Amino acid sequence: MNDSSMNDPSLKEVVETIAKALVDNPDDVAVTEVDADAAIVLELRVAPQDLGKVIGKQGRTARAIRTLLRAAGMKLRKRFVLEILE
Repeated sequence: MNDSSMNDPSLKEVVETIAKALVDNPDDVAVTEVDADAAIVLELRVAPQDLGKVIGKQGRTARAIRTLLRAAGMKLRKRFVLEILE
């Protein structure tokens, strides 16, 4: 798989799709991409009652999403950070 095919669905859209699949209110899911100095920050907002679903038990779901971002970031030679906002 070459780099251009990795960029077709952006990682922002991937995080959004994953979050929408997890929550009860998919219309309230919003992902904002912020270009920071050392990394690209993806800010994830969900409805307050869905926060626990995105974080998961002991943070496992959030950690899994971050692991996917880290792996994709290595391929793209960029660093991605996921911030889950209330």
